[in-house]
Amino acid sequence: MEILNSNQRRKLDESNDLEFYSSPKFVYHLDSNFRKELTNIYNEEFCSDSTILDLMSSWDSYLPTTKNYKKVIGHGLNKEELERNKYFDKYWIQNFNIEQNIPLESDSIDYCLMVAAWQYLQYPENIAMEISRILKRNGKLIVAFSNRAFWTKAPNIWTNSDENQRVDYVRSVLISNGFKEPRVIKKFVSNNLKIFPFFNFDPFYCLIAQKTGNN
Repeated sequence: MEILNSNQRRKLDESNDLEFYSSPKFVYHLDSNFRKELTNIYNEEFCSDSTILDLMSSWDSYLPTTKNYKKVIGHGLNKEELERNKYFDKYWIQNFNIEQNIPLESDSIDYCLMVAAWQYLQYPENIAMEISRILKRNGKLIVAFSNRAFWTKAPNIWTNSDENQRVDYVRSVLISNGFKEPRVIKKFVSNNLKIFPFFNFDPFYCLIAQKTGNN
């Protein structure tokens, strides 16, 4: 079910995303507190010997080393970044803002991950339906993000919303396109470092959604 209108899908830089990501970015886009929190959530959620799909990923997936994985599949826009990701058994490159069909079998994935990624989707409804299709019956989608983005590449729905509105937006797309009511996690770390009074830690937002039994 469509949620966005054409204006909400527009972005300042409408050039092909593959051009923007043509050069690898071997940096962390989220701070260590965010990454640690995300790994802890994965550790709590994942069952051993699961098949993991990390969508719109890069050179690190923040997966817990305490788990055994049946298979970890990656997707992104830069080959060099995906090649360096030590978790991936295989990966593919695809621009979701041009083609939303995911080339995986239905009911084949246990957990699908999207980290600092949803904010770049111009057709999130189609992607949500595709993720629901490829997830197993009790499969889950875990969407995590902060307040950072490449703002020229984020559609208007994201750039024109505050942080709570972004959570509500992701939630509305999920429950309208194959998912149950998601569990929402919000965490904020206070800065007590007097020598760096203007430094702020990344806020942590996460939605964990299980596919409905009708898919």
